[in-house]
Amino acid sequence: MSDSTPQQRLDRLRSSIDNIDAALVHMLAERFRCTQEVGVLKAENEMPASDPGREARQIARLRSLAEEAHLDPEFAEKWFNFVVAEVIQHHTEIAAER
Repeated sequence: MSDSTPQQRLDRLRSSIDNIDAALVHMLAERFRCTQEVGVLKAENEMPASDPGREARQIARLRSLAEEAHLDPEFAEKWFNFVVAEVIQHHTEIAAER
């Protein structure tokens, strides 16, 4: 039998979720710092904002990782597509500024 009440267990779980959410935000911020540099490099070298071949490889890789982690691969792909759409928008804006 557990020494904690349901509310205490809920509070601990929510605290863990809050920590994970904070880590995700910081990881996304770092990811976008990297993709901003990619956008500058692409703009300086007149490369397209989008790389469909890389995106397809990344989707396959992330779907596989999701399956291994017991995460819905469809969700992983949707998340990736959402992030990539934002990245492409940033790359397009960077190129337009140059």
